[in-house]
Amino acid sequence: MISAEPEHAGAAVRIGVVTVSDRASRGIYADQGGPGIEAALTRIMASPRQAARRLVPDERPAIEAVLCKLADVEACPLIVTTGSTGPSLRDVTPEATEAVCDRVLSGFGELMRAVSLNAVPTAILSRQLAGTRGRSLIVNLPGKPSAITECLAAVFPAIPYCIDLIGGLRIETDPAVCVAFRPKGA
Repeated sequence: MISAEPEHAGAAVRIGVVTVSDRASRGIYADQGGPGIEAALTRIMASPRQAARRLVPDERPAIEAVLCKLADVEACPLIVTTGSTGPSLRDVTPEATEAVCDRVLSGFGELMRAVSLNAVPTAILSRQLAGTRGRSLIVNLPGKPSAITECLAAVFPAIPYCIDLIGGLRIETDPAVCVAFRPKGA
């Protein structure tokens, strides 16, 4: 912990939570991905947070628009998506994410696939990625709630410092659940 707190320390962190699903967006079934992300964040994060929930169909323009709005208008330092990351023709979340990002951070997807391979051999079909847009970090997660928890737990130790580096609100974790890495003095 740094000695001089940023002026926005203690403020509720607005987190974008985006579920990408044709069927859930049409009301055919209940969204399980968004609540799965929120439950995982509740366990991991110690910082006060507020979710900006969105549910969109598997349509690239809709995904791009919601990611841009959450980053540029709502200033969410962290935007987490779930769904539409497989090889199906309708799975376009990675393309939409890459299109709106300034920089792609390949290590996030690599780690999530590596962790998921311990559970299922089809993890190699997953195309999750992460990137930055301005002061926002966008992370694509799989759609299955258990995979959401597993993947978010794997990458979250790097998320607070990444957000520090791009100028977002400081995020603290519950060290009993997740130890965020920050260099000494950061």
